[in-house]
Amino acid sequence: MRGFCCFLAMILVALSLAPALTEQKGDTVEIPVIETKTFEVPDNEAMAFLRGMGIGWNLGNTFDAYNDALPKSREMEMETVWCGVKTTEAIIKAVADAGFTTLRLPVSWHNHVDADFIISQQWLDRVQEVVDWAFKYELYVIINIHHDEGANYFYPDSAHYEVSEKYIRSIWTQLSERFRDYDLHLVFESMNEPRLKGNPAYEWNFDGKAAACKDAADCINRLNQVFVDTVRASGGNNAERYLMVPAYAAAPANAVSSLFVLPEDSADNRIIVSAHAYTPYNFALSAGGTNTFSLKSSRFTGEIDSFLNSLYRKFISNGIPVVIGEFGARDKGGNLSDRVAFAAYYVAAATSRNIPCCWWDNNSMNGDGENFGLLRRYKANWYYPDIVEAMVINSAFGKD
Repeated sequence: MRGFCCFLAMILVALSLAPALTEQKGDTVEIPVIETKTFEVPDNEAMAFLRGMGIGWNLGNTFDAYNDALPKSREMEMETVWCGVKTTEAIIKAVADAGFTTLRLPVSWHNHVDADFIISQQWLDRVQEVVDWAFKYELYVIINIHHDEGANYFYPDSAHYEVSEKYIRSIWTQLSERFRDYDLHLVFESMNEPRLKGNPAYEWNFDGKAAACKDAADCINRLNQVFVDTVRASGGNNAERYLMVPAYAAAPANAVSSLFVLPEDSADNRIIVSAHAYTPYNFALSAGGTNTFSLKSSRFTGEIDSFLNSLYRKFISNGIPVVIGEFGARDKGGNLSDRVAFAAYYVAAATSRNIPCCWWDNNSMNGDGENFGLLRRYKANWYYPDIVEAMVINSAFGKD
């Protein structure tokens, strides 16, 4: 593994060979190569691990899909109930061939457990099959607990803490046993965006002074600790595996809050802070807002720099790893050039701070919804290759 000096030299060489805004794709879409400030990164194993993770892609709306009205006898249909396409090895190969180095595999489990939270073997086997395909193509893989929020599974408040702890412990006991011998390219993530789901005041608006939010933050800290303790107790490679933990709603602002506490761990610096950021919101996620992203205006780039700086100052500069598990920009009326510019800048800015990030691909490319899809799954080829190229090019500076 190379230290910081080699990492810095690699960035400087790459930048000297690739002036900004010169790469061209086709006749109309320019692929920017972004020159960014170089941030000092500590020389430790965790920072080297992040460089290996590079740029990632989410297999979204797939194993995380759920339908509580679907009978258990039809549970294997859940994989396609949202995205409409069954995952194939060709899809995973296409992700690797495009230059992605990490696959985030979101999984919801609650439609696949019995009353004692024991996971269906056929569902667990199917998840493992996709993990094995990713390993075949030398990808890092992140698996998690995704859309399982609810009073009967996990919900981060004191009133539901007992069942939440039982659920988290049960799921991760089983996953730890199934994957204990997989090498460190497999990363476990405790929960996806834990929050007070359905709460009109606080679900997406965390208030550190509100009693309900303080209670939720405390419960999330405690559940993250249960997750870490459960995985470590299973032995094998789980004793040293990298583990991702989010703050409330996985929001960066909540991760840097004093209310978020990293779990205690028997392994040395193996806890990764998990954050999601569809930033700037008005461009990336809001159905309204703007369809424009300008590399020439800090009004657009400044929001990205600001949240990344907060994560860098609190964690990366102190040698603590961070991964952006979800980011992206939805299509707004064919604003491809703007999305390409966004992807290039976002990835370059994150890479310069040694923070890997994973695009959220929900296989949606048409209509008026949240169209984050990049990969045409039924053909296993790229619908938006320019966005992919922008990400891969601008993440290359952070790779060993």
